Amino acid sequence: MEEKLNKIFAEIKASSQCSLGPRAFRDENAWRMKPEQPDDMRTKFAVDRDRILYSGAYRRYHGKTQVFSFTNLIDEEMTNRNLHIAYVSQISRTIGKYLGLNRELIEAIALGHDLGHPPFGHDGEKALSESCVRHGIGHFHHNIESLHIVDHISRKGRGLNLTFQVRDGIISHDGEVHNTLLKPEANKTEERIQEYIDAKKAGKQFSWMPGTLEACVVRITDTIAYIGQDIEDAIRYNLLRREDLPQEVVEKLGNTNSQIIETLIKSVIVNSHEQDWIAFDEETSHHLLELKKFNYKHIYTDEKVKTSNKIIYRTMGLMFDKYLDDIAKGNHDSKIFKHFLDFKAPAYKERFNPPEYVRDFIATMTDRYYNEEIKDHFLPWKW
Repeated sequence: MEEKLNKIFAEIKASSQCSLGPRAFRDENAWRMKPEQPDDMRTKFAVDRDRILYSGAYRRYHGKTQVFSFTNLIDEEMTNRNLHIAYVSQISRTIGKYLGLNRELIEAIALGHDLGHPPFGHDGEKALSESCVRHGIGHFHHNIESLHIVDHISRKGRGLNLTFQVRDGIISHDGEVHNTLLKPEANKTEERIQEYIDAKKAGKQFSWMPGTLEACVVRITDTIAYIGQDIEDAIRYNLLRREDLPQEVVEKLGNTNSQIIETLIKSVIVNSHEQDWIAFDEETSHHLLELKKFNYKHIYTDEKVKTSNKIIYRTMGLMFDKYLDDIAKGNHDSKIFKHFLDFKAPAYKERFNPPEYVRDFIATMTDRYYNEEIKDHFLPWKW
């Protein structure tokens, strides 16, 4: 039986690699920080995908805000981080299929790219970053934290030992940057990644491209996945009407999420096919940028959205200081011990310092967990 299974596995692996186009990154060229024995059934990237999929950080996606904080408590159809991840994975694999790229690598990057997002989306990220800077550990960036989670927090602090190519794809996504064309930065090293991390934590700008075409696909897909869905959520939340969308953008991209996704996918496929880059055409890119500007003005900075997020900015610093004080006093009844530090391997605790412990603990929280901690520590009717 084992001999037959090994023959089946070998044939399937070989056929899957043969189906890749000439520009795809191949499994045999991937490497890990700590070498491992090959898996009989799965490629290296399939192993990475599964390690991410079964991690605690992945399971917490469903409890984290995408854009509209607190709305999932009353409307479960509003997009959460878990749905966004599913959309990025599906769309990027579709693009990868038509470009002949490695879809297992794409899927692993897509599933892991937002693991480091703290509760309450980008407002939570900004509020947490302020506390991190105040305590001397540099600016907080969720893509850097995502890599930190798979390297140093998962598996009780031992890390997932993912391939370099998946790790690079995770830290190299940035949906906030608008790129018409993404060309991989070949021959990346660990030193190059550390250089990027140091610069971003110091608040500096840094020119940065993913290391593979597959990672470029995920990065460009991140925008494709959220731009139209945020509009649909805003309409559902009564922030927008569909007729409010800019007419020139609607004429080019469409006025529903499905139309926008289809237009953007086709542009990427046509302009990236048999090329050494991933790109939109110039006209589509222009209209996408205009739609981003529209969303920023009418959704992300809308007063109704910002009002609901004020609690995040008022409480984040208090929570950060509370956990630091618990560590300093050795208060083992605190959740930072009971739900985090008590389960971490000595290597994690020896490598990092108390402000970094607090950063990591808060970054792993779901919205509900954060809310409960606020109630527990700061509401006057606490028993």
